[in-house]
Amino acid sequence: MVEQQSDADIDRVFHALADATRRDIVRRTLVAEQSVTQLAAAYAMSFAAVSKHIAVLAEARLITKRAEGRVRLVRADPSAIARAQQLLRSYEDLWRGRIDRLDALLSGEADAAASVPNRETTARTASTPEN
Repeated sequence: MVEQQSDADIDRVFHALADATRRDIVRRTLVAEQSVTQLAAAYAMSFAAVSKHIAVLAEARLITKRAEGRVRLVRADPSAIARAQQLLRSYEDLWRGRIDRLDALLSGEADAAASVPNRETTARTASTPEN
């Protein structure tokens, strides 16, 4: 069952995941908790830019930040990732159902067309003398 999320929450999650750097931060922090400084060192951008990416991920609740002394540690939240996966799976199920219904409709039309004789067959049968 998909947990009910507001449209704004869903928008924040997919906005956060729309950026390659943010997806990489999530990937890195799923493997191991990392400090903001460690993350910033991994990218060719300023510390401030990485901090902004982290803020977007935190606002979407895809990661959690905690302080340990003066160090800020970042960890991905697997349950948030699971919620995003569930939502995508529900959309996939919706579209698969629609495609299945369309396939059934189209194959039903094909079956109906096959059961109706075409004009050429009807004309040949009508012109054949009966014995």
